Amino acid sequence: MELEGKILVVDDEERIRRLLRMYLEREKYTVEEAEDGKAALEMALNEDYDVIILDIMMPEMDGIEVCEELRKEKATPVIMLTAKGEEANRVQGFEVGADDYIVKPFSPREAVLRVKALLRRVTASGFNEQDQATKDVLVFPHIAIDHDAHRVTADGQEVSLTPKEYELLCFLAKSPDKVFNREHLLKEVWQYEFFGDLRTVDTHVKRLREKLSKVSKEAAKMIVTVWGVGYKFEVDDK
Repeated sequence: MELEGKILVVDDEERIRRLLRMYLEREKYTVEEAEDGKAALEMALNEDYDVIILDIMMPEMDGIEVCEELRKEKATPVIMLTAKGEEANRVQGFEVGADDYIVKPFSPREAVLRVKALLRRVTASGFNEQDQATKDVLVFPHIAIDHDAHRVTADGQEVSLTPKEYELLCFLAKSPDKVFNREHLLKEVWQYEFFGDLRTVDTHVKRLREKLSKVSKEAAKMIVTVWGVGYKFEVDDK
């Protein structure tokens, strides 16, 4: 089955935009472009994209600012483009809600594979859902996670999460009451053993709690901080 999706490529270098467009269009994706952060944010807020490939260093508005502003309104998956030596910016990208990153110079084939992988994690496969005899659903007091539909509800109301927020919640919820340290969560959820700031995990936990709390205070309380250790998904059976 052919993958389809609408991708926004944001980079101030025309050569990079053209290269990414060529490879993505070969895979039947619809591609739109922006050459600066300000234009990219306007497009991202006004249109619905399946993935945004976003360069960090840009005129008008950098990729960090774009992602930060976007996350106030939308959970669109974001892949950051970073140059070698921009480790701090990469960590900052994760902190404001980026889902993946690619280091320049990169192979365009790698970029396509990253897009496909991200879409597989995000997109609900309707044909799989119909064919399966039992749905992959985790149900707890106050929270239900429908993995087939990639949907989270808290006390019956849907909660809009970014891919990384969703993966973090799923990872914790699959092992109720088990405590995970930040290093382990970085490795398992972000799948990168980069020398980064552990605040990446803290920031995502904080954002996840805030989103749950808007719908259900009780659901938000299920993400528990174990001081000096890490985090766990606590299920109160009472």
